Amino acid sequence: PGVVVHPTYKNTSGTLLNAVLWRVRDRAGTQPGILTRLDKDTSGLVVIALAPEVHAVMQKDVAAARTCKQYLAVVSGSPEPPQGQIALALARDPADRRRVIVTSDGAACITRYEVISTDGTHSTVRCELVTGRTHQIRVHLAARGWPIVGDRVYAEPDARIPRQALHAWRVTLPHPSTREPLEFEAPVPDDMRALASL
Repeated sequence: PGVVVHPTYKNTSGTLLNAVLWRVRDRAGTQPGILTRLDKDTSGLVVIALAPEVHAVMQKDVAAARTCKQYLAVVSGSPEPPQGQIALALARDPADRRRVIVTSDGAACITRYEVISTDGTHSTVRCELVTGRTHQIRVHLAARGWPIVGDRVYAEPDARIPRQALHAWRVTLPHPSTREPLEFEAPVPDDMRALASL
C-alpha cells in the first residue's frame, strides 16, 4: 500500500512499474506490462507480464473470465445476506472524476462476496471480481451500507489504519504458455490483521 502502480502526471517516478523497469533493465527485449493494477492504498498481488505477447495472452484470459481475482476487505457492519453478489452499474462522478458512483447509465459491474468472520460491528469479507472497474469493490460495498474501514473516499478515515482495509489476496490464472493452472496468494498485512481476526 502507498505505492502507485503506473506513472502519471502527478507520479512520474517511484511507481511499481518504475521499480520493475529498473529491476529488469539488463534483460534485453523485456517490456513489462501490468495485468492487474491496484489503487494506491490497496495492498496485495499485482500480476506483471514481461513481454507484450505474454501480456496479450493474459489479457485474453482476463476477458474470457479464466482469471480469478479475490480480495479481502474489513467492512463496517455485518453484510446481509452473508453471501451473494452485488450488481450495480458504475461510472465516473461528473462532479469529481476521481470518484466512481452508482448510476443506471454506467458500465455493468458484478462483485461476488462472502462474509468470513464478523463481530457484528466489523466483518471480514472475501470479494471476487466478476468485472474489474476502477474502485469497484470499494463502491459496491459502500453502496450496500458496508463501507471498507479506513476508506477516505467512500467512507470515513479510521485512526486504526491509514488506508482502506482492502487487500488483493489471491489470483488464479492459466499459465500463458503451458495453460497449467497457477495460484498466487499474498499474506494479509499486519495493519489489516490488527482490525480483524484474519
